[in-house]
Amino acid sequence: MPSAFVPDKGINPGIVEQIAWYNGEPDWMTKIRLRSLRLFDEQPMAEWLVANMPDIDFQDIYYCLGPEGDQIPGWNELPKAESESEAIDRKYRDDLKKQGVLFCDMNTALREYPQLVKQYFGTIISPGANKFAALNTAVWSGGSFIYVPPGVEVEMPLQAYFQNSSESAGQFDRTLIIADEGSKVHYIEGCSAPVYTKDSLHSAVVEIVVKPNAHVTYMTIQNWSPNVYNLVTKRARVEAGGHMKWIDGNIGSKLTVTCPSCDLVGDGAIGEVLSVAYAGKGQHQDTGAQMVHAAPNTISSIITKLMSKDGGATTYRDLVRVDEGAVGVKSHVACDALIFDEHSMSETFPDTEIGERDAQFGHATTVCKIADEQLFYLMSRGLSEEQAMGLIVDGFIDPVTRMLPLEYAVEWSRLIELQIAGSVG
Repeated sequence: MPSAFVPDKGINPGIVEQIAWYNGEPDWMTKIRLRSLRLFDEQPMAEWLVANMPDIDFQDIYYCLGPEGDQIPGWNELPKAESESEAIDRKYRDDLKKQGVLFCDMNTALREYPQLVKQYFGTIISPGANKFAALNTAVWSGGSFIYVPPGVEVEMPLQAYFQNSSESAGQFDRTLIIADEGSKVHYIEGCSAPVYTKDSLHSAVVEIVVKPNAHVTYMTIQNWSPNVYNLVTKRARVEAGGHMKWIDGNIGSKLTVTCPSCDLVGDGAIGEVLSVAYAGKGQHQDTGAQMVHAAPNTISSIITKLMSKDGGATTYRDLVRVDEGAVGVKSHVACDALIFDEHSMSETFPDTEIGERDAQFGHATTVCKIADEQLFYLMSRGLSEEQAMGLIVDGFIDPVTRMLPLEYAVEWSRLIELQIAGSVG
């Protein structure tokens, strides 16, 4: 890899070529980057994003930082076992290697497994999918790469943690997961950033390939500081008998826009989205899910929990589409919003396109406020107002929390408790 360099702010073909040079990338990736930059320049910002990101200046961001400056940490010493013991961690690495499982950062994957990356990169999410997918494809750095061979079941979750630790620096991680036929893998990702005086941009892309009868669980807990614009494009292609489960937790950030998606392209494929979003003062969580039933006997489920307080805003958008010829489809959507006060808001925008008469589809949406009667009842039993509100919230998000591994369920509940604590008293 070339030595460190002093980067320039802004985005242009020279910056993109500088990123490719610094990473020592093959020519075909550089061509993809430059083509994606042209798409980014050509696509206008959606009016809704212009209204919600009035201060974004794409030329006032560092897109590539060298190790002698403030480097953008994209992928920190993975994989890690769920223990502090180095001996266990080393054994875990050896076991993965023996199974043929590839787990590394995307930059390493491009150097060591270029043909595998070339085969799948950009095939699930094209650079033209949206303006920020084009931006990520042009300037991506870091992110995780996983390949699980046919029939291999990875027993322990693979884990990564991303932190944007540089002011005026964008973070553009790229994750690619390929679960080959009959394999199984659970990936857990955490994201955070410290508070700076200037707004920061996180624009990520996650592509997942679920081969026939494979099973992938992707869980992310994003706890960004309130000055981060967090824009994430996530999509999985699920083949016959495959099962894709997205578990999405979003708190913090100035604006989050994320919509985990499944293209159910094989007979009997299953897609699930379980998500929780929490918006406090000055925050907007725009979340949702998309399920495309392109094959017969496919099943989808979307469960979303939204919370807003102190003037925070939550928005839920979904699309469930059943293509012509996709008979025997079953889909269920449930979105529940909890509003803490009269200054907060929640909106839902469901969208359904049904191309077959025998599709079974159900949709339920509820919006409610924490009632004074609930708080009074619990407080009369000896709980403080903060404890009472925490108990109500725990019950509200329980359908998602109980799907998490125990240690993450505890951490997630604690993060939510810390967020709502400021609204009490």
